[in-house]
Amino acid sequence: MTTTTVASNQSHLTAEEIAKLNKPGHDAKWWFGTVGTIVGMAAIVLYCILPFYWMIVSSLRLPTMGMSNDFLPNPPSVENFIAVFAPANNFGRALLNSILISTVTTVLTLLFGVLGAYSLARLRFPLKGLVLAVIIGCSMFPGITLLVPLLKMFSGFYPWFPNWMNTYQALIIPSLSFGLPLCVWNLTAYFRQLPVELEHSAMVDGCTPAQAFRLIIMPLAAPGVFTTAILVFIAVWNEFMIANTFGTTNDMFTAPVALNRFTGSLGFNTPFGTIMAAGVLITVPLIFMVLAFQRRIIGGLAAGALK
Repeated sequence: MTTTTVASNQSHLTAEEIAKLNKPGHDAKWWFGTVGTIVGMAAIVLYCILPFYWMIVSSLRLPTMGMSNDFLPNPPSVENFIAVFAPANNFGRALLNSILISTVTTVLTLLFGVLGAYSLARLRFPLKGLVLAVIIGCSMFPGITLLVPLLKMFSGFYPWFPNWMNTYQALIIPSLSFGLPLCVWNLTAYFRQLPVELEHSAMVDGCTPAQAFRLIIMPLAAPGVFTTAILVFIAVWNEFMIANTFGTTNDMFTAPVALNRFTGSLGFNTPFGTIMAAGVLITVPLIFMVLAFQRRIIGGLAAGALK
């Protein structure tokens, strides 16, 4: 019965279709496309990895071999990492400042951003789309345009405003202007794809609107919140312009600012190896954090696009 059916089906095929089925599984066009894809991906990976590889190799050279072009450190040394934490560099305090400022900024961004995004996603009021557009539009202004008015304000130029130079609030509050639009935009899309019936069901069961938000919505929105927190933390951790403008003393330097002010043994030469070692200490932890949570980051970014 089966043989008869197969023979009957083949009888309906044209000679051209039969010849196409008898061709090898992969032709030259398929192989060309596959090889081209692999080569292209390898080129992109090398383009992204080589700068980090060179930074690590340069940090493991001897301090006197800062201008070497060898692809491997010969001999390997950790002297540059020891020099990073020399008292003159004050790099340990700079790392603590970066951790504190990045953490506080991320927490404040999530606190205000989650409330703002939830309001834009759930409440109905006139010109809601315009409000969201203004929030996003504010993030498009170059950051340098904010420095002059903020510098005049924080340096005590106005009698009605205190002097905030070399204070943590001067480094944290301006950073919110960059983190909040990102947070509101990402989480607004995320909250919109959560069914409003979940909150209605919770309130029918006796929850207040605040309890429904805290007990039902927030656990479901955790991937989006987590993703936004990582992106904001990385952005603030790498921020240089604000930190370099409003933190001018050694005790208020962040890690990027302290790295920019490294000097060599003579006070004016460039310690390439020490700078590379400090770059490894600043960058590699972020890379491992992103690699460890890459699924959450991708899932959080993609979830807001689904409805």
